[in-house]
Amino acid sequence: METETAMTVETDTGRCMAVGNCAAIAPAVFDQSDEDGTVLLLDAAPPEREHEPVREAALRCPAAVITLHENTPASDE
Repeated sequence: METETAMTVETDTGRCMAVGNCAAIAPAVFDQSDEDGTVLLLDAAPPEREHEPVREAALRCPAAVITLHENTPASDE
């Protein structure tokens, strides 16, 4: 049986450079503000199908403003 990994996402909009890589790579989780282009977090606990794009977005963020917290729930075995 596969175990689902939980992910939570945090962003630091104060350091965001408004490049938009995150919104292009993971549009279900990130968007950009209409006012200044900085990151908007749409889903702080994305479903597992979004984890890989979110990881990629975090890696490609030039200001490193995306922080990921991942953990796998303990099994009862």
